[in-house]
Amino acid sequence: MSFSTADLCDKYDDKVQVLNPGFNSYGGIDKFYGKIATCKLIDNNTELIKLLKTKGDKRVCVVDVDAKYIAVVGDKLMAFAKENNWAGIIVNGYVRDIINTQSIDVGLFALGTCPKKAPIINKGEQEITLNFAGVKLVQNEYLYADNDGIITSKEALEI
Repeated sequence: MSFSTADLCDKYDDKVQVLNPGFNSYGGIDKFYGKIATCKLIDNNTELIKLLKTKGDKRVCVVDVDAKYIAVVGDKLMAFAKENNWAGIIVNGYVRDIINTQSIDVGLFALGTCPKKAPIINKGEQEITLNFAGVKLVQNEYLYADNDGIITSKEALEI
């Protein structure tokens, strides 16, 4: 891929939002972009599983679990993402199975790792506006991620 978030910030300074630091790469690729698909989870990842089993069309799944210290993505969900053509996943929370997730050609950024998976108790929501890391993340807007950071824009940026 021929873009960098630093160059996009330079070129489109007034059109991008930059997520606060703290996200680390745990996927098989560490540079990706696409339309945002949002998912808010409440103590489980059922809605995320449903979403990742749909056609990804190179979108980026943005997941908010309020930074709760439970893992909501592991190698099984990354396999669903790969199988269904998702570009990447951003998690305002934690992931696990990183030895395996790093070998799957899907981007994955999260706050860190946690060996304990999410319990299956409460439902979540899809296609809602999320607010975390200092920005508003909106369904069908655009997200660009690399090792310099994660940015969003209301429209597709020329890369």
